[in-house]
Amino acid sequence: MKCECCHETEATIHLTQVIDAEIKKLNLCQTCAQKNGIDLNSPISITDVLLGLGQPGKSEEKADLSEFDLSCSRCQMTRAEFKKRARLGCPECYNAFMGELSALTQAMHHSRQHVGKIPARQGVEARIAANIAALQKDIETAIAKEEYEVAAGLRDKIRELKENVQHQDKGESHDA
Repeated sequence: MKCECCHETEATIHLTQVIDAEIKKLNLCQTCAQKNGIDLNSPISITDVLLGLGQPGKSEEKADLSEFDLSCSRCQMTRAEFKKRARLGCPECYNAFMGELSALTQAMHHSRQHVGKIPARQGVEARIAANIAALQKDIETAIAKEEYEVAAGLRDKIRELKENVQHQDKGESHDA
């Protein structure tokens, strides 16, 4: 089996990733694995795999140079350091490594946007706030279409949701 990066040398390193019962395999020769930052003497970082190994059309020289060209303007973290640590150095790193983060987020979450988790106690409040925001947009749309009765009904739903939140807050403060 040939290496998926250089398509010349025999692949001796075989990486397998399973996501939602879908198996993805990457076959590399030792040279390409080392050039792409996989240290064969230490555990393989999943970020090394997800941040662009085996992408067709990417020349090896370009891949090596891009690791040193891209860096954060604030903390000076390079792409190679980010790949090695799998952590960002400062808030500005999010802008500097947007391309890598987007690819990593897509690979991990099957979406370009990280959703994250909401603590159980705040989950209800967050859902209600999101519902209110959606209803407000619907009100604006209804007003633009001059559907004032629909807008009034949506306004009443928002008031009801806000009253429910206030009642829950008062109930919790008495329990505590």
